[in-house]
Amino acid sequence: MKKQMVYNVRDLTRKEVIYMNKKPVTAIIVGAGHRAMVYSELAKTNPELLRIVGVADPNPVRRKKTMEYFGFGEDMCFESAEDLASKGKLADTIINGTMDEQHIDTAVPLLNAGYDMLLEKPFAVNEEEMRTLVECARKNNSKVMICHVLRYTPFYYGIKERIAAGEIGDIINIQTTEHVSYHHLSTSYIRGKWANSDKCHTTMLLAKCCHDLDLMMWLMSETKPTKISSFGSKYQFKPENAPKNAGTICMKDCPLVDTCVYSTKRLYIDHPDRWAFYVWDALEHIENPTIEDKINLMKSDSPYARCIYKCDNNVVDHQSVLVNFASGATGTHNMVGGSSEPRRNIHIIGTKGEIFGNFEESKFTVLKINPSPDAHNEECDVEVVDLNVKGDMVGAYGGHGGGDERLAADFVSFIRDENPSLACTSIFDSVAGHLSVYLADKSRENGGMPIEIKY
Repeated sequence: MKKQMVYNVRDLTRKEVIYMNKKPVTAIIVGAGHRAMVYSELAKTNPELLRIVGVADPNPVRRKKTMEYFGFGEDMCFESAEDLASKGKLADTIINGTMDEQHIDTAVPLLNAGYDMLLEKPFAVNEEEMRTLVECARKNNSKVMICHVLRYTPFYYGIKERIAAGEIGDIINIQTTEHVSYHHLSTSYIRGKWANSDKCHTTMLLAKCCHDLDLMMWLMSETKPTKISSFGSKYQFKPENAPKNAGTICMKDCPLVDTCVYSTKRLYIDHPDRWAFYVWDALEHIENPTIEDKINLMKSDSPYARCIYKCDNNVVDHQSVLVNFASGATGTHNMVGGSSEPRRNIHIIGTKGEIFGNFEESKFTVLKINPSPDAHNEECDVEVVDLNVKGDMVGAYGGHGGGDERLAADFVSFIRDENPSLACTSIFDSVAGHLSVYLADKSRENGGMPIEIKY
């Protein structure tokens, strides 16, 4: 007799265990790119929770691969969200992993068709589209969960639990920083999908740091942001900063190909598995691309082949954000691109103590004010929390410190009305973070002018 599977979707949050005595939630993938496939992997690891029954994607290669991987028929393969929506409701939910600028065109018809949805962040590229999607979800009484995956990591969830328990009192100030590594900056934001806001309609802050602004709003959930200001610019990666004699295509015409830090040979050929799901996307029609295939791509007109100083990127590579909250508390977020390694730091100061830590180290420290004679470390109690999380913490290989699978499982709980975890983010919960990003960019474009946040 097969042993009953048990999966704890809240293994970081609560003691309860969900026993899998219900039918799996059925889902159709819309936009069968990397992120949607990562979340859909739950159907392989825990088929009693989730079953993938269809796909909608304009790319026939992706449709075929998805169909074969999850084992459904050609009758459940669609070229577009509109085509899928026209067939009526064929599953419980949609896993929408389309690009940011496609969310309106894909989500609206499917929500109107009666589907619930897991929707990738950012869920809208501007305030107008945000309000359109929120109203669509409200009108249809849809369950829409946004993929704020960092909430599910042991690091941030552990910090949230301490704050919710009142251990450091009322928050006075929260400081977050994100150092985007030179490799990730090059791959995603200078050469990659989010290099040019005129094309992808997404700023650097929205594409990269909607995670961080969401975390700030989540940790400060007892009060809302009221005013925001921001500064930033494209500082480093522009033609006038290119090394002398630099070419245009690294592996084709540049004499610095073996020495430049940002050489495509050094970043993508010498390390072919790092951010591979972005870099080798153009080769997905080849079942098993060889190193020769990859070298040829790096000698072509592919955006990933170009000199990093001579791309058409227009997004900032550093930006600072200052937030004022209704309670009188303040928050800051600093994003700096081109760092030697990826790092997310956080420091929260409250009326009774403070919490600080580093995400990549999966470790944080809790300090509690204690003026008693036996107190440690100059009148405070010190607790170091080492979560001992191993593996991919930054998403370069698709892991996010274990957050991805936890998010997918929590989505199932959300759809089943089973009291999802503290991290669960409905579309309505995600509004404050998205608004903060939109207005921060507006402030930056206007010289740092403070802007009031209106809900």
